[in-house]
Amino acid sequence: MGRTALLLVLIGIVGLFIGPLHSYWATRHEAAARHNEVVRLEHENARLRGRRAALKSKGTLEKEARRLGMVRPGERPFVVRGLPKGP
Repeated sequence: MGRTALLLVLIGIVGLFIGPLHSYWATRHEAAARHNEVVRLEHENARLRGRRAALKSKGTLEKEARRLGMVRPGERPFVVRGLPKGP
């Protein structure tokens, strides 16, 4: 009878630790996921800041506008067709 009671008490104590232990592991997993997301967003932020700095440059801005087919006032646009594609 004493051993059975002791075993039940031990099972009860272990049962009391299961909930907090599960919560701890879930929180730790969530924190790792959030950390990875923060690292990814920091890299994206750095890439976008670099892109913004490049677009502030007059040469890059003009190059992008020309790529979109824009011309300066007073310029005559020409369309050349039938050129071979690049390598």
